[in-house]
Amino acid sequence: MTAVVAEHDDHHDHHDHGPEKGFLRWIFTTNHKDIGTLYLVFALVMFFVGGTMALIIRSELFEPGLQFVDPNFFNSMTTMHALVMVFGAVMPAFVGLANWMIPMMIGAPDMALPRMNNMSFWMLVAGVLLLASTLFMEGGAPASGWTLYPPLVLQTGKAFPFAIFSVHLLGISSIMGAINVIATIFNMRAPGMTLMKMPLFVWTWLITAFLLIAIMPVFAGAVTMLLTDKFFDTSFFDAAGGGDPVLYQHIFWFFGHPEVYVMILPTFGVASTIIPVFARKPLFGYSSMVYATGAIAFLSFIVWAHHMFTVGLPIAGELYFMYATMLIAIPTGVKVFNWTATMWKGSMTFETPMLFSIAFVVLFTMGGFTGLMMSVAPVDFQYHDTYFIVAHFHYTLVPASVFILQAAGYYWLPKWTGNMYNEKIGRLHFWLSAVSVNILFFPQHFLGLAGMPRRIPDYAIQFADWNMVSSIGAFIYGFSQLLFVYVVIDTIRGGTGEKVTDEVWEDASKHSLEWTVPSPAPYHTFTTPPETIPTEHF
Repeated sequence: MTAVVAEHDDHHDHHDHGPEKGFLRWIFTTNHKDIGTLYLVFALVMFFVGGTMALIIRSELFEPGLQFVDPNFFNSMTTMHALVMVFGAVMPAFVGLANWMIPMMIGAPDMALPRMNNMSFWMLVAGVLLLASTLFMEGGAPASGWTLYPPLVLQTGKAFPFAIFSVHLLGISSIMGAINVIATIFNMRAPGMTLMKMPLFVWTWLITAFLLIAIMPVFAGAVTMLLTDKFFDTSFFDAAGGGDPVLYQHIFWFFGHPEVYVMILPTFGVASTIIPVFARKPLFGYSSMVYATGAIAFLSFIVWAHHMFTVGLPIAGELYFMYATMLIAIPTGVKVFNWTATMWKGSMTFETPMLFSIAFVVLFTMGGFTGLMMSVAPVDFQYHDTYFIVAHFHYTLVPASVFILQAAGYYWLPKWTGNMYNEKIGRLHFWLSAVSVNILFFPQHFLGLAGMPRRIPDYAIQFADWNMVSSIGAFIYGFSQLLFVYVVIDTIRGGTGEKVTDEVWEDASKHSLEWTVPSPAPYHTFTTPPETIPTEHF
């Protein structure tokens, strides 16, 4: 089950040009590690921007009758929180991990298209800054929810065309990044690394990249039709002119549901990378994990109208989308079973990356169960647009995407920096996050079942208690994330003072190639391809 990887030929790194000095290095860099770092730092900043918006929302909802902010600004916050978290934080964070890790995992010297890599990052920054600037324009930012449903979104003030243009920039950035990932994986793998020998993080990103290329043009088309409806007198979504606002929902959710999996599939890859290392066992069912990922991606394209059970679909349509949605539980269940089987009777240790990964498996499964409940059309009539929906998708995104991104941070930080992070503070961060995220989101199930609608700045007195509990959980969770920032900065500056070995975690090099290069990872790695590859992961 093991294969010895050829010693990294370190002398290549001394002959290659190192990084440029100073600020311009970060502006013009084409090195995959630099660009990965830029993405990750930008995503971390945006997590706190989006998180601050979430705390404004929870402050307003702390008790009924409280007016912390203007109601229209509250609606702008619900819209901007989602857009910033999706397009500014979660997706860029996973692109950052892809930039850093995919070339190192497949034995490539860099990404296939390094200049386009740089351009895609700066286009992301431009798009997010343009989106954020709408907050300061006359009439305020869009206040229609992140779905941008007409006719409500068409009432946006002067910010409207800027918001649409920012979405185009973000979409172009995503497509460029996806093309780069696909080109890298297909063309730059080390000799002997067939597709079915790649680490699962690489596999999940390959499938995610195809998803992005398929869906971003659809979203671009939808928002362009909104633009022409507002400024060019078309009537795509205007019933008075023969259009149909429900058409927008169909187009949007054809993009929107696969988009959710763009944020989830890479988490599966990271979990499948971390869990075997700390269970000290090969991943159970490698090939079934690959096929399950592909099945989830395929099914995500044919279930979009489960977001639309209340718009008056024909019964045949409701039945189809109901049963098709339930099918997604099967490949997802395969993954949860395989992670559990990997841990079963393993020699497990519970370092911070493993703690976050286990919490992800448990809490993501809970989120999956509530999703299965909502796939039942008559039941969804009751749940739709209540806080039950908010609880469901935050259980599938926060303990999934955010927890796993932080697990990845703790797991790879020693490789990136050459220093060991502070394990005690890492575990404190985990326990505060794991407890507070449940205080924050679990009560929202009760609120939704009791009938509290989402996206409202005030509510009836009977919802007061659970809203107060949820808001307290939000502030504990939000402020506990400062510990993660502390750990990252502390580790970069030297951490515990303990210099790590090339193979930071016990037997990690049996699972993936990045543990065969020195720590910290040199500016250029695998300038000559590795001669043999790890075999423990498949």
